[in-house]
Amino acid sequence: MNKIYNFSAGPACLPKKVLMEAADEMLDYKGCGMSVMEMSHRSSIFQEIIDEAELRLRRLMNIPDNYKVLFLQGGASQQFAAIPMNLMNNGVADYIVTGQWAKKAAKEAAKYGKVNIIASSEDKNFSYIPDCEDLCIDENADYVYICENNTIYGTKFWKLPNTKGKDLVADVSSCFLSEPVDVSDYALIYGGVQKNIGPAGVVIVIIREDLIRDELPDYVPTMLKYKTQSDAGSLYNTPSCYGIYICGKVFKWLEELGGLEAIYDLNKKKAELLYDFLDKSKLFSNPVEKSSRSIMNVTFVTGNEELDKKFVKEASENGFVNLKGHRSVGGMRASIYNAMPYEGVEALVNFMHTFEIKNR
Repeated sequence: MNKIYNFSAGPACLPKKVLMEAADEMLDYKGCGMSVMEMSHRSSIFQEIIDEAELRLRRLMNIPDNYKVLFLQGGASQQFAAIPMNLMNNGVADYIVTGQWAKKAAKEAAKYGKVNIIASSEDKNFSYIPDCEDLCIDENADYVYICENNTIYGTKFWKLPNTKGKDLVADVSSCFLSEPVDVSDYALIYGGVQKNIGPAGVVIVIIREDLIRDELPDYVPTMLKYKTQSDAGSLYNTPSCYGIYICGKVFKWLEELGGLEAIYDLNKKKAELLYDFLDKSKLFSNPVEKSSRSIMNVTFVTGNEELDKKFVKEASENGFVNLKGHRSVGGMRASIYNAMPYEGVEALVNFMHTFEIKNR
C-alpha cells in the first residue's frame, strides 16, 4: 500500500496508534465479547468508556469544576440553533463574522432573537481577523459569539475579543485540543470532533453550569436543551457510542504525548515549515494576513486556476490527498491537524518545491 497523507479539513486523519488499538478491539472490547459498536449505551461497560473520556478531556483542558462536558450529536451546525435557544435570555446576541460558519451561525440565531454583527472581515473575503479590542457591544447582549479558527479561510483568533464583561461563546471545531486554552475565558466552548479528535457524529459542548436553565421557551426541543443532556450525563438518548469511544482514545494519545503544550509545539513547527516555504515561494502564496494565520488550516494558491487544478491532481497521484480548497474560495488547503505527522508536512513541502521548479 502506497503512503498516503490525508490533508482533509474533516473528517480528517486520526492518529495511527488510535486506529490500530480500535482495530484490535473491534470484535471484542476488553474481553466483553462484543464490539463497542454493538454494546448498549446503558451498559456499565459503556458508562466506563464515556466517564473515562470525560475525565481525560477535563485533565487535558484543565476544565473547571463548574463547567459541564456534554457529548452530543448533530454536529457544530446544530449548535447554531441550540446556543441561542438556550442562552438568549434578553433575546439579543452579538456575533463576530470571520467566515461562512460564523455567518451561518448568526443567520440561524436571528430566528430566535436580535443578532448584531459587531465585527466582520467579509470585506476582504475573510482573509483576516478584525480588531476586537473595542467593540460596540449591545448592553442587552446575552453573549458574544466567535468561530475561533476558520477552516475554509485559514484564519485564527490569536487574541480573544474584549467582550466587556459579556459571556463569550466559541466554535472551536477546527482548533479543538490543538493548543492550551483557559476554559474560564469562555462561557461556552464547543466543536465538532471530526477534525482534530474523532470520527464525524459527535459534538462536544463545554458549558458553564449557571447557563444551563430549565425555564426556556416552549419551542425549544427537549433534545436541544442543555439541561436535558446535562441531567442525563449525555445519555438522554442513544449517543454516538463508537465516536465517543474513539474520542477517549485520542484524549489518551494526547496525554501520552505530553498534553496540549506538547502538541501545540509540534503544531507550530508543522505550520512554520509550510508557511516559511509559502513566503519564499515564487509560485505559491498564502492570502491570509500573517497575524491571522491558522496553524491548523493553511490555504494557498498559484494565482492560476488551471495550475491549481494541476497541482491538486498531481499531488493526489503522489499520495497527498484532499488538498483542494473549499468550493467557495478555490485554490488549495492543507489541514495539518494534531494527527498529521511532521514528516507529512515535510513531504508536502518537498513535493511543492518540485512542482514549482517544473511549473514556474
